[in-house]
Formats: sequence, structure tokens, C-alpha cells
Amino acid sequence: MVGDYVDRGDFSADVLRRLHRLQTEAEPGLMICLRGNHDQMLIDFLDDPKQTGSRWFRHGGLQTLASYGLAGVPQTAAEAQWIEVRDRLREAMGPEIEAWLRALPLSWQSGNVLVTHAGADPARPPGDQSEHDLLWGHPDFETVPRRDGIWVLHGHTITESTRPRDGRIPVDTGAYATGRLTAVLVETGKVESFSTAPRTR
Repeated sequence: MVGDYVDRGDFSADVLRRLHRLQTEAEPGLMICLRGNHDQMLIDFLDDPKQTGSRWFRHGGLQTLASYGLAGVPQTAAEAQWIEVRDRLREAMGPEIEAWLRALPLSWQSGNVLVTHAGADPARPPGDQSEHDLLWGHPDFETVPRRDGIWVLHGHTITESTRPRDGRIPVDTGAYATGRLTAVLVETGKVESFSTAPRTR
């Protein structure tokens, strides 16, 4: 799983509980969840609600709070109000989910395939990537092809096609907005994608 389990719809709490259960109950290593930038914004809110809350709220945090039965506060709210919302969210999430979120890795690699949330710096090897680039993307990621034979399978940027190109394998087909959820099977010399039918309006 390539991240962004929160902020993308009305069921963030359910998604976190389900993924946590699946990963912790499955055979070790069978399912790997990576951290996305929205998951990081939630962690940042837990660490410093007053400083990071407004930004998170603008990018889906209010939906995540609502999924736990909580409401946000105005941007001008006193620090004590921000802390109260944070504490209520932390209590609703529970310590196991919070610890699990904080421990999610930023990347995973098998052979010449690097899986990450937002991509990577095409000029750097997999082991020399910054946390920021793995979570938020690098300015050159979508325009500069990799030259080292590494393929980066990633989410973060919504795409119509999951076709591999220039060292990139995009997998985010915007399920929260389109209803089209995509998985990719990578085998030696072959990449195959599987998608749910898009939502009809």
C-alpha cells in the first residue's frame, strides 16, 4: 500500500483500523503499508496541532476528524482548543494505531523496483533519498527519466494510465474521487494493472 490512508473520503478511521488489522494479523512481510504525505500531516498534527492544524484541515483533515466523530476548530482558535482537539483525536485513534502510523516505512524495494508514496529524486540512488522527496515528491521526478535501471512505483499524483515509463510506474487513479482503485502486479519483464470500475455519476 502506497500511503494516504486518511483525508481522502469519509471513512479514514475505518481505513486505518482495517489496514492496521490486516497488516498486524497477516503473515509478517505479506502486506506492507508505506506512509504518505497525508498520513504525515496527521502525525504532524498530533505533534504540534496549533502550528500544523490549519494546513491539515485544508487538505482533508476535517474529514478525518469527522470519521472519528470529531469537529475541527477555527484557524484563530486558542492553542488550548487545538490541543483539546488533538487529545480527543489521539484518544479516538488509540495508541496502537498511532504507533503503527509512526512506524510506517517511507519506501520498500525488491530487486530494481522501489515502491514509495510520492516518487524519488531521479539523480539519487534509492538508499540516498530524502524523507521530503519520498513523501511529497521531487521537482524532477515526473520529467527526468532515471538512468540507473530502477523503476519507482508510486502513488501521490493521480494518473489516467498506470503504464510504466521512464523509470516510473504510477498507480494512483484517484479512487477517492473517481471510485477507480488500482493495484499493480510487477513481475520480471511484466507490469499488469487491475482496477475497479470507475464510479458513475
